[in-house]
Amino acid sequence: MSCCKKMLVILLCCSFVLLTGCSLMGSSTSKNMLRVANQNDPGTADVQLTTEEYSLPLNIFDRLVEVKTTAPGASELVPALAEKWDISADGKVYTFYLRKGVKFHNGEELTADDVVYTVDRMLNPKTKALSTDFFDMIDGAKERMDGKADVVKGIKAVEKYTVQITLAQPFAPFLANLASPAASIYNRKATEAAGQQFGLDPEKTVGTGPFKIKEWKVNDHITMVAYDQYWAGKAKLDGVIIKIVPDADTRKMQFETGELDVFNCDIAKTQIPYFENSDKWKNLIVKGPRVGLFYYSINENIKPFDDVRVRKAFQMAINRQELLDKLFYGKGKLVNTIMPPGLLGFNPNAPQITYDPQKAKQLLAEAGYPDGFSMVIAQASDRPANLRVNEAVQAMLKQVGITVEIKQMDRASLLSTRKQGQLPMYLEEWSADYNDPDNFIYTFFAPRNAAMRSFNYKNEAVAEKLEQARKMINPAERYKLYQEVENQIVNNDAAWVPLYSLEHLFVVQPKVKNFKVAWNGWSDMPYYGISLEK
Repeated sequence: MSCCKKMLVILLCCSFVLLTGCSLMGSSTSKNMLRVANQNDPGTADVQLTTEEYSLPLNIFDRLVEVKTTAPGASELVPALAEKWDISADGKVYTFYLRKGVKFHNGEELTADDVVYTVDRMLNPKTKALSTDFFDMIDGAKERMDGKADVVKGIKAVEKYTVQITLAQPFAPFLANLASPAASIYNRKATEAAGQQFGLDPEKTVGTGPFKIKEWKVNDHITMVAYDQYWAGKAKLDGVIIKIVPDADTRKMQFETGELDVFNCDIAKTQIPYFENSDKWKNLIVKGPRVGLFYYSINENIKPFDDVRVRKAFQMAINRQELLDKLFYGKGKLVNTIMPPGLLGFNPNAPQITYDPQKAKQLLAEAGYPDGFSMVIAQASDRPANLRVNEAVQAMLKQVGITVEIKQMDRASLLSTRKQGQLPMYLEEWSADYNDPDNFIYTFFAPRNAAMRSFNYKNEAVAEKLEQARKMINPAERYKLYQEVENQIVNNDAAWVPLYSLEHLFVVQPKVKNFKVAWNGWSDMPYYGISLEK
């Protein structure tokens, strides 16, 4: 081959690399790279456009305040991009004082304007954000979301490093709320320049976090590298390689051959007995409780679930202990509430939902369905673990005369249908974004949220109490009110079908040090602080 032809080939290869965003090597060869695996490609790093994929946002962005895991299932709030803050006596005005000299990955310095921009972008209807409820308590948020205002009047840059946020009403968990991934802070200049490529193009996705995205080959791998100028000090790792490996057996093989440093049992629960019984691995299991739970939604706009007797029958027809024992090896506990164990306000004395198929049949007959009825359970097509649970529940419901069709949908269609309030019953899990009852009960059952999550639960008294609880300052009184509301929703109205809260298990290679299960039990976690023994 001539020199000219060789040069042409090299140029073409380089062009391909630039277009695809991946290197010729595919990943870094550094021995100080932590290698983990995700079951699915996250799709976007723009946390305003996702409600469940946080592996990238937790590592490439920061928030005004952060939540620090202090013990299994326990946490505390610590300063982050805001080094301190003041709260007015009436609990409505928060003044944040930003750290000076914090640099985004593009070299831009963090200022109050970036915070204002981030909040406004979330609430701008053109963004079509999925997590507006993290900021909707700010004064003027509703007008902005409804397209009646060009800006959010409740947030302003007082000075270059000072931002003031005014709430429409006091909101007790506001600081905890700001520590959630959805409150990640963006750079105005970079985000506006990136347009729709923000969160997709590594070079255009800019944060202040300890890592930045180097390459992203969709459905194959994502490489993050340590950010040299990180304000809290460079990470001990050179970076993190997130491999996209849908198959659990393949992930296990890669872990055992040393291609992965961490094995997440949460997305491969069938492997738990193997690792727990392995002399090689059983002492390398890191465990933590999940401050969250699995549940079935109920769409009360779809007959016959507009009848409380049918809803109660559905609760009683599912053998939750059998699901926990057979599908999850008993690694967890049954939950009879909306607020799970480990959450502030959890009620350990809540009434138990009993498995009673005979009583379920009786209730169905009283409701006018002595021979049962047909229904649909929807699920995302890329969730095989959910399919196993749905198939087991399908068999259980058959015993009381309910015929279930499991309808698999692509994730985008499912979320779109759910947001319109038209999604049939679905199985889902929810882990705490912040440690407060509001993150569960208000998230699901405030009128607007109940519609957007296809619960369509309507109870004016409950709605009023949820708004009241948000404004209460006395924690004990707040938690008592939440427990009253919870009892109404779960036991009186049977609008919620809680299942179980699972224990979270990871297996790590011996060289992985300081690996901790996030307090809330997320599979997605910040990797800053982890190191590899050399």
